[in-house]
Amino acid sequence: MSIMTLDPEQIHKGNLILVNQEYGIRATWEEPLIPAFDTAPDILLRRCASILLQQLMQEIRGTQSIVPVSGWRSGEEQQKIWDDTLRESGLAFTRKFVAIPGHSEHQTGLAIDLGLKQEHIDFICPDFPDTGICHSFRLKAAKYGFILRYPAGKEQITGIGHEPWHFRYVGIPHAQIMEDNKLTLEEYMEFIRLHPYRDKEYRLQNGIQEIAVSFLDKNSFEIELPDNHPYTVSGNNIDGFILTEWR
Repeated sequence: MSIMTLDPEQIHKGNLILVNQEYGIRATWEEPLIPAFDTAPDILLRRCASILLQQLMQEIRGTQSIVPVSGWRSGEEQQKIWDDTLRESGLAFTRKFVAIPGHSEHQTGLAIDLGLKQEHIDFICPDFPDTGICHSFRLKAAKYGFILRYPAGKEQITGIGHEPWHFRYVGIPHAQIMEDNKLTLEEYMEFIRLHPYRDKEYRLQNGIQEIAVSFLDKNSFEIELPDNHPYTVSGNNIDGFILTEWR
């Protein structure tokens, strides 16, 4: 066994951080940003998200029909988008479809807006129907760690209107758990709290391998991990960590 010491500041970093109207960007981390698509060098994602997105696109052969519209944004860019949309479309529309600067998932580098390739693409609300190649993307998204972040019927929970074009990388197996249980990221945070570390872990089988997911609160600074077992730790941006172990 080995001991891992957790840094409380890491609560605000990782693939599972919750960013919404209540919880804003609290930290930056060093993982590099790379192009989401080879054909769009200026649209960036964090390396892990970009690699899995490209693999997903290869599986569905979607690069000729689906285009990236917006990936990582700086705080300054998010502010400009907010200001421009507010001026052009009014406060109600802006609140529904544009996150407050400092509270946008795009500022994490883990979110991507996608659109169906066509002559004109709306930057704020790109067309991404639940048919054809876009439907194929949705069916495969969780397998590669992506969720539809703002589903219909969950607007009161997410604080954002239904955005069929906005996908968020949360990683494997979390995307599949959320998909299977029809959970938003907000709801998943509550779900994981019901599975504390070494007490009531959430377990699932991935072929012959078992995966255990558990929650550690912000006062848990040390955890024991078996040697030679892969694991990931992500903050939730609220009050603790989510530990994922492959056994």
